[in-house]
Amino acid sequence: MPKVAMYNTEGGQVGEIDLKEEVFGIEVNETVMHKAVVQYLASLRRGTASVKSRGEVRGGGRKPFRQKGTGRARAGTTRSPIWRGGSIVFGPQPRSYSFRLPKKMRRLALKSALSTKVEAGEIVVVEELAFSEPKTKEMVKVLKALNANKALVVTADKNENVVKSARNIEGVKPLEATGINVYDILNHDKLVITKDAVAKVEEVLA
Repeated sequence: MPKVAMYNTEGGQVGEIDLKEEVFGIEVNETVMHKAVVQYLASLRRGTASVKSRGEVRGGGRKPFRQKGTGRARAGTTRSPIWRGGSIVFGPQPRSYSFRLPKKMRRLALKSALSTKVEAGEIVVVEELAFSEPKTKEMVKVLKALNANKALVVTADKNENVVKSARNIEGVKPLEATGINVYDILNHDKLVITKDAVAKVEEVLA
């Protein structure tokens, strides 16, 4: 069972916490993690690229020149795909690039990403993270004390003060426990997670 240090917001160690083996200590599956990252990035693509097909391009109603006797190849329209100003063959059309992974694969990928952070010593468990009011300066101070610059900050529930304090800091992203994903975990150097958030993640994934 993995055991990691637990800190307060001043960066002082206040104890240790046992993490569930089946969530934070599994054998990492890089293939599944890669598929989860590809799926996440694909879902962000807008898919709005569009070109005009032969039926959509404007003009070209008149035959440009007579059929025979000119020495040129016969042509019925100036909007043919081989003409300048013509249509595009098999060009991109608006579509969704998103796809779904099986539930078991998604869970395995998430567990693998969490286990990777534990294995690399890049997980920082905080006893409690709360602010009386949104204050970016206070969040910067906390992250500096925890030695976490580019960090994913995870809380058990959506905490508006924490979100507003962290969202303007470059390289820092606040999330609630139910919204964590493989891409964000791997894309940040440190995973700063509260004690309550750890319990919530374990409850869902164990």
